[in-house]
Amino acid sequence: MSYKIQSKVKALRLYRVLHRWLGIPLIIFFFIIGITSILLAWKKKVELLPPTTKSQSEQKENWISPTEMIAVAQTVMDSLGESIEVDRIDIRPDKGIAKVTFKTHFSEVQVDGYSGAVLSVDTRHSDWIEKVHDGSIVDYYWTGEEGAKLTYSTLTSLGLIFMSLSGFYLWYFPKRIRKLKNS
Repeated sequence: MSYKIQSKVKALRLYRVLHRWLGIPLIIFFFIIGITSILLAWKKKVELLPPTTKSQSEQKENWISPTEMIAVAQTVMDSLGESIEVDRIDIRPDKGIAKVTFKTHFSEVQVDGYSGAVLSVDTRHSDWIEKVHDGSIVDYYWTGEEGAKLTYSTLTSLGLIFMSLSGFYLWYFPKRIRKLKNS
C-alpha cells in the first residue's frame, strides 16, 4: 500500500474513533436541542404560550401608563406569593393589552391597557423550554450569570461542527481510498 493510502486509512480510523467517542456524550445535547427546537417552533400551535387576550374595556381612549400596568401585575403575583420582580412588559396596541413577565418564575399577567383590569394569569411554558434549549436553565436556577449558557452553547456548537466534518470525512475518505487503490 502506498504511503498516500496508508495516511488516509490512518486518518479515517482516527476520525472514526473521535466521531464515536465524542458523539456518545454529545447525542444527549443534540437530542435536547432537537426536541426543544420542535417545541419552540410549534409553541403557538400546541399552546405553550398563554393565548393573547383582547381588551375588554368599553372606553378605548387613553392607555394607562406602563408603570400602572406593572403595578397591577405585581399586585397579582404578590397575592399568589410569587416574586414581583418584573423581567419585561410586552405592549400590544392592536389588542389593547400588555403582557407582564417576571424574572424568577415563568408567569405572565395580561393587563387591559385601558382599564387596568387583569385579563389573564398563566404560565409561559415556552420561556422555560427556551432556557432548556439554550442551556440558560442552569444559570437561571443556580448562578444567575451566563456562564453555563455560554459553555453549553459553545461546546455543543463546536461538537456539532466537529461531528459534521468528521461525518463527512467518514463518508468521503473510503471513496477516496478506493479511487487511489484503483489508480
